[in-house]
Amino acid sequence: MIDLKINETQRKKNIQRCREKGILLPTYAQMRDPANIPAGIKKELSGIGLWDVHPRNLFRVNWHNEPVEKGGGFGGVNYFEIPRAITGTKARIIGLVGKWFPTGAHKVGAAYACLVPELVTGRFDPTTKKAVWPSTGNYCRGGAYISRLLSCPSIAILPAGMSRERFEWLKTMAEEVIATPGCESNVKEIFDKCIELERTRPDAVIFNQFDQLPNNLWHYQITGPAMAEAFAAAAGPGDRVAGAVLSSGSAGTLGSGSYLRDHFPGAKVAVAEALQCPTILENGFGDHRIEGIGDKHIPWIHNLRETDAAIGVDDELPMRLIRLFNEPAGRAALIEAGADPAAVAKLEWLGISGVGNLLGAIKMAKYYEMDEHDVVFTMFTDSMTMYQSRLAELTAERGAYGQRQADRDLDRLAGISVDHVFELSQVDKRRIHNLKYFTWIEQQGKELAELRAQWDDHRAYWGGLHAQGEALDQLIGDFNAEVLR
Repeated sequence: MIDLKINETQRKKNIQRCREKGILLPTYAQMRDPANIPAGIKKELSGIGLWDVHPRNLFRVNWHNEPVEKGGGFGGVNYFEIPRAITGTKARIIGLVGKWFPTGAHKVGAAYACLVPELVTGRFDPTTKKAVWPSTGNYCRGGAYISRLLSCPSIAILPAGMSRERFEWLKTMAEEVIATPGCESNVKEIFDKCIELERTRPDAVIFNQFDQLPNNLWHYQITGPAMAEAFAAAAGPGDRVAGAVLSSGSAGTLGSGSYLRDHFPGAKVAVAEALQCPTILENGFGDHRIEGIGDKHIPWIHNLRETDAAIGVDDELPMRLIRLFNEPAGRAALIEAGADPAAVAKLEWLGISGVGNLLGAIKMAKYYEMDEHDVVFTMFTDSMTMYQSRLAELTAERGAYGQRQADRDLDRLAGISVDHVFELSQVDKRRIHNLKYFTWIEQQGKELAELRAQWDDHRAYWGGLHAQGEALDQLIGDFNAEVLR
């Protein structure tokens, strides 16, 4: 469970600091339904840009932001149904859109969820400590941003091979930016740097998304209901939630999969991972190019009991499809193939990992032979705003993108098969769960008893975690009330 023991002395100091800085904290109830946000805060937001460094943007950490760059209010859940002319499936594939969060990615939600319990309980002192955000990109961006809004100094850690846009933006936001060796799949190098900082920097407090239970809780409490709301808005007569495909990454988004399983019996949850680093599929290893997911370990917060399948995605196809979806020749080919031009214009809402998730969802729909009434949810974590340099690199490497290449990539999209889809038996789930031992018990010092509880007492462990939203809301509400005195 999330530790909610209170250090009253430091809590009072944090309240005073928030009072001086004009900081108020959104509750889970407000992030889930912005109708609960006070009218005065909504009025303030009307003059604030989506990415502005302003504490009121904490109240934009939700799926309901109006899709505009500045001054937007709140509306329905931001989702995008990919046309069947693109997916080639009978099933409906719907992705929640992360572009309309501050920083352009939903990872600010997980970062907020991890830091705020430490502030409202007084377990974190922003005047003497620095929040360390280890990630392969979007989580450390979200953490650095949330830290600035909460007036907390931060350190961002990410692999050197991530996109140029990530580093350029982080240098404007975090007090320190540390590049570790490798690419997307080099997570251990990030962990090693965290261990070094803990040993040598008494001011460093690590918020490791891969083991932070609030990451899972935020997605259960916020993203899962957003999927349910999107389904209610989009569903026709007889439609049903058939499943969700979510990338491995930190496994935080799989909390939303648990929510779907709790509220839509029969829904299947699958994990997508790069075929070039088949950790779940083959206990394998390697390097890949799908920025936004990690590999070579099983995250501590991954509930394997509620994972039904693993789906391998060849990283070459997302690299091709970001060109098909964003280059003029590619978009023209999609429209000629029958895709609605308005939908094609929105394809820039899918970053590289979003395209990977889409491919995983297509594979799920085809593998389970889903029909017109089946709805598959997935996640469009960020947008191509963060990957323009990758498009330029591909052009430099492969030449200009023309009709001939677009036609070939359309054929590749239409020919997606059900290879590398692995349904998990109970034995498979337990086997993969047990892989946590080597990363988290041997390397990171977690307790064996907790590892066993995750599996043997899973209802109490995960159910207890998911019920902590109410207790956190009480703490946040009390904290805000004292700030306003």
